[in-house]
Amino acid sequence: MNEQKEEKGRFAPSPTGRMHMGNVYAALMSWLDARRAGGKWVLRIEDLDPQRSRMEYARLLEDDLHWLGLDWDEGGIDGAGPNGPYCQSLRSDIYEHYYQRLAEMGLLYKCRCTRADIMASQAPHESDGRVVYSGRCRPGAEPPFTLTDGPGSTRLYVPDRQIEFVDETYGPQSVNLSEHCGDFVVRRADGAWAYQLAVVVDDALMDITRVVRGADLLLSTAQQLYIYELLGFPSPTFAHLPLVCNAAGQRLSKRDHSMSMEALRQRYTPAEVIGLAAHQAGLLPTPAPITPQQLVRINA
Repeated sequence: MNEQKEEKGRFAPSPTGRMHMGNVYAALMSWLDARRAGGKWVLRIEDLDPQRSRMEYARLLEDDLHWLGLDWDEGGIDGAGPNGPYCQSLRSDIYEHYYQRLAEMGLLYKCRCTRADIMASQAPHESDGRVVYSGRCRPGAEPPFTLTDGPGSTRLYVPDRQIEFVDETYGPQSVNLSEHCGDFVVRRADGAWAYQLAVVVDDALMDITRVVRGADLLLSTAQQLYIYELLGFPSPTFAHLPLVCNAAGQRLSKRDHSMSMEALRQRYTPAEVIGLAAHQAGLLPTPAPITPQQLVRINA
């Protein structure tokens, strides 16, 4: 008889600034999803970008989560749990291993295009400004390819095929990889690991079964599912959240200082901030003060 796998969710912020209300909303919804399933919640610090990530922001992030009452079972800066470390900047050897596996499949190649080259080769997608890579540096029509040494980013070949999945918020999805993005980067020209590879490897090795995150990452799911398939990993379930906007209808960012955790902690109690986020999520009719633990009980 097969043992049922433990449910496990995660919150994986980038330490490039102070958390804001949109991050609180995403963290709370992921935490609630894991707790309602009777599972664990993982905190992973996604500090892949060495130029923008700062350890002081990661420590502030942990302090803000503690202040809000959003406790985690594994992860964080100290890597509590069996799968640490939980800072992506410390996991390069792990990503290298799976990068080499993709290279052995003949699916990787070097790309020396500049951003200007890519922008000039393809008109942006009308709705969101995406640019689909044209395949300018692809060695041939089909793999296997040989991954050469030297400068440049590394791209992963994608076939002309549909990736289909069901999002728990937005329903059935069907994305053609070649039309949506084309061959995409798995390692940047400066040697930094790209998000798409790192997030798949980490979620798989950390046994994440439930991914709850912002809707801005919905279309990235197809790219990640392709990597899950290539590496033979089971994929988690996905639920993407509508983005929190400011009074002007613009998506919140770390530039919205009035909604940053620094400002929120000066104006509100933890229960009031949680109540605001729960109201934004439609869990409460009014933004009344409430703890995360109370939300689990009343919305189970």
